[in-house]
Order: sequence, then structure tokens, then C-alpha cells
Amino acid sequence: MSSRLDRERAQDLLRQARHAAPADTALELTIEEDRYELTRFANNAIHQNVAEATLALSVRAQAEQRTARASTHRLDAHGVREVVDRAVRLTRSQSPDPELLPMAAARDAGAAGVDRFDADTAAITPAQRAEAVAAMVAAGAHDGLTAAGICATRQSQTMLLNSEGLEAAYASTGAEFSVTMLGPSSSGWAKGGGPRWGELDPAAGARMAAQKARASAQPSEVPAGRYTVILEPAAVLDLLGFAMWDFGALSVLDQRSFLCDRVGTKLFGDNVTITDDVFHPQQTGAPFDGEGVARQRVVLVENGWVKNLVYARQTAARAGAQPTGHGFPLPNEYGEGPVNVVFTGGKTAVEEMIATTPRGILVTRLWYIREVDPYQKILTGMTRDGTFLIEEGRLRGGVRNFRFNQSMIALLNSIEALSPAVRASGEEAFDMVVPALKVGDFNFTEVTRF
Repeated sequence: MSSRLDRERAQDLLRQARHAAPADTALELTIEEDRYELTRFANNAIHQNVAEATLALSVRAQAEQRTARASTHRLDAHGVREVVDRAVRLTRSQSPDPELLPMAAARDAGAAGVDRFDADTAAITPAQRAEAVAAMVAAGAHDGLTAAGICATRQSQTMLLNSEGLEAAYASTGAEFSVTMLGPSSSGWAKGGGPRWGELDPAAGARMAAQKARASAQPSEVPAGRYTVILEPAAVLDLLGFAMWDFGALSVLDQRSFLCDRVGTKLFGDNVTITDDVFHPQQTGAPFDGEGVARQRVVLVENGWVKNLVYARQTAARAGAQPTGHGFPLPNEYGEGPVNVVFTGGKTAVEEMIATTPRGILVTRLWYIREVDPYQKILTGMTRDGTFLIEEGRLRGGVRNFRFNQSMIALLNSIEALSPAVRASGEEAFDMVVPALKVGDFNFTEVTRF
């Protein structure tokens, strides 16, 4: 991608926008340039290769305790005037918000920075992605497995500026793969993602998915009930994602978080420590939030104690706290949330967890997760793509999948062992750095039909 966005261009857009806006109106511009390329395959063959390049301008106007936003893909003079006019008209139609703060100042941006742009990833070609697909398909071909999935790469940059003098910029690359291996009676799955293509190993992921499909063939049926369960990292993050949004301070102030009246209490087991850390080497994302405020590392849970929440500027002012740089672009009704979750791991490998389990279940991943009880954080969902019975410290073969009803509070009090934390990808939540977990008394409520 030949970049059309730099600091001089962004400042020129801000000058044009300010010229087009009334004198009493503050402006915030978010300019995003993105190129996403995807190779999709099914039935052991590539069937789609697409590329999308976008350059977008989002303008937030603010005046008289009112704010609104408008967006455009036209960055010429006419497009800038038109989008500013729309943002201003939308702002005037809003009801005043007495808690709305002035736009963030230059000092709020801080000096934090991370480098997550990889030139080699930005240069990946469709042919290179096709080579990765060929290696993934080959991993299951010997056993007659059918492979499906994706390989994708991305490069993007974001610049945020406002009329108070704040400037924040971030450039990054990303890569991901996902592969499902299908057999006559079983399946296996693997997924990986990160900022650098060279750090991924799609072929190794495919071999793991194929091994799971082979090992779980002709699954037996075991009764539902409470089991010792080993959750691989993808399963952990998809469950944990449903709890993380409740660490946003606005959700607590609005009484819609399971942490209401629980901040400062010991809610989880001693071996649970969770941080939000944009600077962690396995994390991704911009070092500033939707208003350009510098992100801070925040300890959310320490040895089971709920220590802190994350704050946007407006929520912090309402609560008498300091903003942590976790706000979403305004206007929004959600406030803020942690997006760089790091669950501190342990030293127990999954193989050791299996070897020390007399009877239990190994879960590769979960899907179709929904919330049953928001305050006790009870979730329901199903296992898929690799569910195994453990007996006498060994995997005894695949079992038919389960539906579960499980409290996250109970789960995080029942952890018997943790693996080293890794960057993991799932389907129900954003990527996190999490360990595999061995937990006791996991509640499977019924056996599925597959």
C-alpha cells in the first residue's frame, strides 16, 4: 500500500475542517488508512482471494455540551466541507449532555508509543498466502481430511487530531490464519494471529487441527455432569471475553456490571492475576484510546482481588478518578473497556495437566456462548472441534460435544493449574494473552447431537 496519509496531510485536513466549521465548534478528526487482503479456502482448494483498501475520515463536532460524528471516504476539499457540515448539523440536533467534557488536550496524549508495523508482513503477496494454504491442506490430505479456513494480512495506520492541539498516530500490520479439518465423524481446529506474518506457523496449526480430527474420530458419548476440565487457550479467552467488558467503569456506575459492589473484594482464586497492558510484547493495538488519550497499564485483578477498573475521561470525571486511556470513540453508550487483556500464566504444560487428571474432559474451543445470569456471570455455550475424554492421565478418544452452564466467578475460583500464557485467538472474543486452565467442577448440562 502506498500511503496517502502522513502528519502534514492530517494537519492540512484539520485546517480545512476548522475553516469549514463555526468558530464556536471544537473538532476531532480520526483518519484511518487500511488495506486488508484475504485468501479463503474450502474443500481443500482456494475459492476466494480479495483485497480491500480504504481511506476514511471521521469528524466529531462539539459545541454547547453537544457532540455528534459523521464519516466520509471523500478527503478532497468538497468531501471535508460536506462531512464537517453533517457533523455540525447532527451536533445541533442532540440534547445537551451536562457531563460532556471539553475535547482532550495535547498533554493527554502522553509520550507512549509502540512499534507494530512489520514491512515483511505488509509485503505479503497472494502467492505467499496460497503457499500457506497449500501447506495447511497437505497437513490433512494423507488422512483424507477436508480443510477449510482463511489466511489474511493487514496494514493500517490511524491518526487522531483535534482542535485542542492533540495529535496521536499509530501504524501496524497484522496477520491471521484459521483452519478447520473435517473428517467423516469429527473435526479439529486451530487459529493464530499477531502483528507479524513471520511469527505465525499455519502449517503447524493445521497439523494440530488434523491430529485433533483424527484423535476424536468416532466420538463416544459420556454423560453430562460436573467434570475436571482442561480448557485450551482459545476456550479460555472466549469465556473471559464476556467478563472483561464489566471492568469498564461506566458499566459499574450504571449498575450493569457483575463487579457492582465487588471492586476491592477478593472475588477469584489466588492464582488469578489479570492486567490490561498495551505494551505487552504479545499484544497489539494503538497506545491511545478513542479520544487520543494515552493508554496506561492497569492491574484489573491481582491474586484474586478485584483491584481496578478502566476509565474514559468522562467516566473518570464522574467517578472522581483518573482516566486510564481506555475510552471508545465518542459519542458512545458503552464508555470504556479493556482491550489488551493479559492473564498471567503458570508453569504447567497441558500434557502435564492431562497426566495428572484421573477423569476429565479436554476442550479445544467453545462456540455460541451466551450470557444467562449477568451478575453471577453464568454463561452457556457448546464445545466443538476437539472434545476429548481423559481417563487415568491419558486421552481416551473423542466424545460428543457438550452444552455447558458455567459461572465465570466459580470457574476463576476453581483453577487447579495454569499453563504459560500465549497469544490466543478465538471466535467469540478479541485476541488475548491467556494460559490454558485446568479447572474443577465445570458444569456440562447436556450432550449435543454431534
